[in-house]
Amino acid sequence: MIKDLEAVIGYRFRNISLLQNALTHSSYANERWHNSLLSNERLEFLGDSVLGMLVAEYLYRNFPNRPEGELTRMRADMVCETTLAGAANRIGLGNHLLLGHGEEQGGGRSRDSILADAMESVIAACFLDGGLDAALQVVRTFILVEVPVTKLHNADYKTELQELVQRKKDQVLCYELIGESGPDHDKKFEVEVLLNGKPCGKGSGSSKKRAEQAAAAAAIDALFPGEL
Repeated sequence: MIKDLEAVIGYRFRNISLLQNALTHSSYANERWHNSLLSNERLEFLGDSVLGMLVAEYLYRNFPNRPEGELTRMRADMVCETTLAGAANRIGLGNHLLLGHGEEQGGGRSRDSILADAMESVIAACFLDGGLDAALQVVRTFILVEVPVTKLHNADYKTELQELVQRKKDQVLCYELIGESGPDHDKKFEVEVLLNGKPCGKGSGSSKKRAEQAAAAAAIDALFPGEL
């Protein structure tokens, strides 16, 4: 069963006990205190920092014209409980959690707080097992993929970009699919937007539409600083 989770997140652990620890809720560990089980709380602590750093770097590199205050708000949106629980749901993390009897009966497998904490713990486990690259792989695949569309106020960036470029005559926008990866149930698309044949922004998303919106947002940030 734990092998199935490895397959979904796309990372094979050398030390599988790290992943098992990441899936162990405190309620389960407390009920089995005589077995000296550790809960995932320490991993959650580490994962919170690793995730925050990776997201901060992503925002710094991909939105060079955003002020610090806005980057801070964007990061907060991206690492919030709702975002992390959504990522956990996409990989079916709740099905793999070890919960105590009370949490099991109380619907803990679908509780956002538990799922979000477990997601951070998995990120930390990947970091400890395979370094920053392993953690980045998970963050990039399941968290950053939704960022530009769902976290930038759900704006219609394609329309906004079209309006901005039409300030000049004879401007032609074109969106091209340049990459597609992942299994059918968890596809990732990468799109590049071109202005008069020249690349001006790239974006990724769980659908072509989301990827196009992400590419448009990147193009606006590059071509029209301060407009977003």
